[in-house]
Order: sequence, then C-alpha cells, then structure tokens
Amino acid sequence: MAATDGDGMVPLAVLLRREMSWERIENPDIIYGEASESKKGEDFTLVMTECQRVPRRPDTTFSVFAVMPLPYQSQSLDKPYFYLGTNCQFFLTGGSNVGSPLLADLVHLISSMQLFDGHNGSAAAIYSKENLLNNVLSSIPSEFSRNEWVQALPRALVAGFIKTDKDFKEMGTILCKFCIGLKDLMVSGTTVTFVIIDRWVVTVASVGDSRCVLESAEGQFCHRVERITAHGGEVGRMNVAGGAEVFLLAFIIYIDPDHVGHGFENFCQFGPLRCWPGGLCLSRSIGDQDVGEFILPIPHVKQVKLSNAGGRLVISSDGVWDALSAEKVLSCCRGLPAEAAAFRIVKEAVQPKGIRDDTTCIVVDILPPEKISPSFPNFKRSGKGMFKSMFRRRSSESSLFSNRDYSEADMVEEIFEDGSPVLAHRLDPEYSACPMFRPFNCAICQLEMKPGEGISLHDNSTKHGTINPWDGPFLCAACNTKKEAMEGRR
Repeated sequence: MAATDGDGMVPLAVLLRREMSWERIENPDIIYGEASESKKGEDFTLVMTECQRVPRRPDTTFSVFAVMPLPYQSQSLDKPYFYLGTNCQFFLTGGSNVGSPLLADLVHLISSMQLFDGHNGSAAAIYSKENLLNNVLSSIPSEFSRNEWVQALPRALVAGFIKTDKDFKEMGTILCKFCIGLKDLMVSGTTVTFVIIDRWVVTVASVGDSRCVLESAEGQFCHRVERITAHGGEVGRMNVAGGAEVFLLAFIIYIDPDHVGHGFENFCQFGPLRCWPGGLCLSRSIGDQDVGEFILPIPHVKQVKLSNAGGRLVISSDGVWDALSAEKVLSCCRGLPAEAAAFRIVKEAVQPKGIRDDTTCIVVDILPPEKISPSFPNFKRSGKGMFKSMFRRRSSESSLFSNRDYSEADMVEEIFEDGSPVLAHRLDPEYSACPMFRPFNCAICQLEMKPGEGISLHDNSTKHGTINPWDGPFLCAACNTKKEAMEGRR
C-alpha cells in the first residue's frame, strides 16, 4: 500500500522496518574515553560499563560513570572492588582472575561512571568511590521491574548520597578518637558527579562543582553546579541552617597608600563567594565534617531519555569547567572518538595557564549498535549538523520509501529534575508512581526496625492536612538526627 500526499498514511514496509530497527537498537553501545592531569592527586573516577541489577540477567544491564579524586597509586590492579546490593552482587576487576565461579559470572556486568573531586585530602573521595554505588543500589527493592527501577532511581540516589555522607562522618568521628593522625578524616570532603545509563535513559546526580554536559542530536543540557552565588537560594538556606556560625566572605582588604586612615576604608572583592568556617565555595558535598551540616549531601538529579540517535556525555571535574565553557568543551572534541576527545578536552583546559588543579575528563558516546565506531566524513563541518551526521542511523537496504520521509521527530525527553534541599520533598512517597520504601526499613540506611520504632519523615511537616505521618516513609533514630542537623534544628 502506498501513501499519498496528505493522507497521513505510512507504508507497511516502513512500519515493519522501523519496528525491526527499534528491536536492534534497544540497547545502545557505550563507548568511553578517559584522560586526566594530576596536580594534587585528589581526582577519582569509577567506570562500570556493563552492570546487572540481578546477576546473570542480561535484561537488567545498566552502566555507571562517576568522577572522584583518587591518587593514581591507590588504584590497585591486584584485587577487585566489591559492591553488594540487595540480593545482588556487583563486581569490578582490574585485570586479575577470580577464583569463585559465581563471581566469575558477574565480571563486566555493570556500566557506571562516577567522578569524585576531593578537597582537604582524598579520604572522602576514596570512601565514596568504594561505597556510594552500593548504597544507591541497596535503596531499591531487587524485585522491581526495569520501569519501576528507573522511576525509583532519583530517590535512591538521594538516599545513597546521604547514607554515604553519614557513614563517612561517623567513621571519621570514631577513628579520630583513637588516632590523632587520622584527623584528616574530619576535614576531607569530595564533590561527586554520578551517572547511570540504563538503555537510552541517562540519570545524573551531583553535589559540588564537578558537572556533566550531554549533547544529543537535538542540542545540549548542562547539569547544574551547586556553587554558592549571591543571588541563589543556597545562601539563604545556609544562613538559616547555620545561624550565626555561617557568614559569607568574598573580598580581600585593600588599603589605599594615599589615604591611610584608622580603619579599612577600601576593599575589593576577590574570588568566588565562600561560606565560613571552612572557606568552601560549595554548598553541597560529601564529607566536610568540620564545616557543618549546612553543607548538604543531597544531590541535584536530572533524568532524560535520549532518542535513538544517541548522544555524547562529557563528565569533568572543575579543572575543566574553570577553564572552558560547555560550548567550548563540546566544540573542541566534536568529530573525535571518545578517547581522543577526552585527551583533547584536558589539553585545552591546561594549555593556556598550565596545570593549576586536578583536571579529569570522561567522554561517553551512547550509540546505536550499528555505529560502534562513528565515522567523520568531513572534519570541517561544525555545529549541530556535524553531530547529527555523526550519530544518524543509516539503512543498509534501499527502498522506494525512506524512513526519513515518515519518521517521527527524535527528541530528548526530560523525565525528571529536582535539586530541592528539603529531604521530605525528595523522599516523598507520592513523588513517584511506584512505591519504593519498605514499611519497616529506614528510608536512608535500610535498617530494619520494629513496628513503632520508625520516625516519620513528615513528623514535623506543616502539611498535616494533606500528609499522614504514619504513612511513611520512616527514618531510624540516627538518620532522623542527621535530617534534623541538615535542617538546622540541631
């Protein structure tokens, strides 16, 4: 049957070919490259490209990418890192063989990318690298379907970030009582950019000034940076949470030699806005116990679904973003494979003024399977058109009817975005279509409690008319103390 102009009909051959094409590209290929220049040795990365929520279940595969500051010498190639989730076991090896047949079956089952940019030492970054993924995964019931898992992921990321921060601070407090040399645990902190890719759904969570940029065939989006700005809501939140102990300082004293008086009449602003004590220019991080609980570990989360044209994800620490804009980052690597693109971005960031900070970059290409190695026919082409040609699907068969003539618009669909610092809002049971929290488990640390022991997340809510505190979710006593401290009530 042929389609006539204006009748809105699509030939059956096109529909069948489109259906077969969608089956082939149900799972995209994940190709990544990584590059870094070290100044202080506090940038860490974690890349897991084939993870499975349920062992030996290929249909539960996803990917994880993270950037975190980690000294190169601490990356052991002799032993694997283990991540234990609810009824699941996740395994990543640096090259050694695994004796257990069960663990051997789990090698390369996960794809995850994370970036941790530490400050005041690398303790917080190392701890987050080894525990954050497990804390996120253990917050989601293992019996969830894929759609339910994707819907629950934003709230699981919030719970996992808070649990990692809470456990690290508790560990630091205990260890510092017995060893004076471990006082660095009290001052160490880290930014985190955490990316999970499940088929065509990309979920990004971040605290601090590391961030990522996604360029699709339709455009780009930048993940927000939680720096303190004079016009942002974070300044008011921190002043309320920290009371008199928090003030902002972003200037140095300057005395005019021709007009020296008894006071400091002249001063000039210098550098970014910072909070004191601590001097951080961040409003959110993991760790930083000496600064106070007003520095939150609650991440900004964004979730999008890519079209079948794919896209390119650039995850970098602030060493890149302090030197280059998002547009410059994308333009300088456009047309290059992922590994070469990562090296080009780092080179462009450090070349003008040299290495001034740890500079780390991960470039991830999310491609249809038939385009495992993107071709670049014309390097002089620039802009969005170049990127579209890079990721466009090409049919190997000729036909009287072109898919392009009858295709629907391929657009990036924004599924979810939230950066609220209010924990009751981020873990609200009505926030998602699928129930996520077990009735007698803490919503953050998953501690199993007896009936009546849990404290409702909405216990002090002003919305008692619309929310029943006894409906949950519930927190254990330790996590409720953490919640009250973050809200400035302790």
